[in-house]
Amino acid sequence: MLTRWRNLIIDAWGALSYKPAFEQAASGRSGRLPGHAGASWIPEADRRRLAAYTVLAAYNTNQAAALLGDDGVDRREYGDPSLIVNQTLAHLLGESQKIVIPETVDQDQDEDTDTGPEDGGAAGTRETLLRQWAESEHLWLRIQHAERTAVLLGDTVYLLSWSRAEGRPVLKTIDPGFYFPVLPDGAIDADTYPERVHLAWEVPADPATGRGATMRRVTYELGAISQDGTATRRYPWSTQPSTRTCYLTDAEWDLKHVNRGEGADALSLKHARFRTNADGDLLNRLDLQLDFIPIVHVPNTISGPEHFGQSSLMAAAQLLDDLGAADTDSQRAAATTGSPIIGLSGARLAVDRKSGQPLPVRVEPGMVWPLGESGQLTTLDTSAQLAEMRAYVEVLRDRLSVITRLPGSVLGTVDPAQVPSGYAMQLSFGPLNAMVRSMRLARAAKYPLLLKMVLRLYQAGGVLPAGENPRAEVTFGSYLPSDQAGTLDLVVRGVQAGVLSQETGVRMLADSGFPIQDAARELERINAEKTSAAAREAAMLNAAEAEGTGERNDDEENESAEQTPDALTA
Repeated sequence: MLTRWRNLIIDAWGALSYKPAFEQAASGRSGRLPGHAGASWIPEADRRRLAAYTVLAAYNTNQAAALLGDDGVDRREYGDPSLIVNQTLAHLLGESQKIVIPETVDQDQDEDTDTGPEDGGAAGTRETLLRQWAESEHLWLRIQHAERTAVLLGDTVYLLSWSRAEGRPVLKTIDPGFYFPVLPDGAIDADTYPERVHLAWEVPADPATGRGATMRRVTYELGAISQDGTATRRYPWSTQPSTRTCYLTDAEWDLKHVNRGEGADALSLKHARFRTNADGDLLNRLDLQLDFIPIVHVPNTISGPEHFGQSSLMAAAQLLDDLGAADTDSQRAAATTGSPIIGLSGARLAVDRKSGQPLPVRVEPGMVWPLGESGQLTTLDTSAQLAEMRAYVEVLRDRLSVITRLPGSVLGTVDPAQVPSGYAMQLSFGPLNAMVRSMRLARAAKYPLLLKMVLRLYQAGGVLPAGENPRAEVTFGSYLPSDQAGTLDLVVRGVQAGVLSQETGVRMLADSGFPIQDAARELERINAEKTSAAAREAAMLNAAEAEGTGERNDDEENESAEQTPDALTA
């Protein structure tokens, strides 16, 4: 018992410790997991992470049963992990994504300010440039891809570089299995930014060309501009001179020259071959003239003391295994119910003429078996067991909904039409709401950092002038379905009763899914339309009064004309 507890490791991937395949790969032994988790150059601290990535990827592709060996040959997997990932991703990103610089919003709401995005203000110019860059780089598509990786594996990585040919920063999404940060010694804060980052992977051999297996490592490292550390450089985004810059090294090694025990951070450059970029520059500590590493790591969850995040499937791993086993048992029970086991006695069966042995009995529609006087036919009814298995599967699905914090209406196990009211459905989204808020909080500092790097690369490329850049953000839209009719009625009654302001009411409508882009602007439009309607009503009322006055004057003149002859006669 003592030996067993000595092997207990509590980290972001500990929930997979019950899997022998994971434990073998995490300890560096070759097992059932593909990939290079057990390669000699993999740092020991990263083996568990890479092994977990492989296991989670197997769940996503309905191949987790392969980790069980022969015991998983007939295991059924119906895509529940992929459904969880897709639904979590959809609610994380919301219905829409948008780049916003808060300063431009403040300018639009200030009536005395004339420098908005359309007027060429500094913040507005950068916001327009960022949105054009997002369209050119297919940012939202890349975010979809990267964030799905984060939800599934727990981490995702973005890489930025300046393209002279395109004249803009180029964005790439990097598999987190290639990401090996060198964290500062003694770092206990997950947000501590590493000063050296490796992107490393193996390239398998190609028998067709005779090329052997190689290992490639791309390194970004912050260091002094000069060897003595006295040289300085003034970057366009800062008014203070800096003594630091970022160096890029891109090298590859033949695997036979990678000595055992040499980690990714300690590989000898003796046998390294350095690559060149598109401009012909040798990538051996190439000075990028940046004071930052253009890599952004995005964890799926708030990491706490750890640098890496946790997969949305991690807490449900064993439950997913049980669900797969229950689905398999249910399928087997359905097979015996649809094709029941039949026992015959006293039947005259067909005989093979050559061997004289009875032919196999087949159950077909219209089949008739002649039975003797004491003959019997007995069938094994397994429908009761099938019903029990199906009920057990539903119990596991309900538990899965609780563990993953995805309500049944999101997973498709509950018909929304059967929910008693919109308020009841809204209450069911409480755990999901808390989960999404936490996941968005984990990304709250990452996407502004990414956009800050984009603006600085534009400055380094001479597209933007020097100066401090405003904070830019990526906002995610609404994700919760709501009872729009109920919300509208609530807002109307609240505003009329004076317990809700008009702006708060408009924001509530926007959150419930009404197509309102900006609450303040929408309120301005509402008030403007009210003022215009009041003016039209007043004009119509004045016109009606004027017309009524004219009709009364005509009636008085007619009465005077009718009375005049009588007066004269009198």
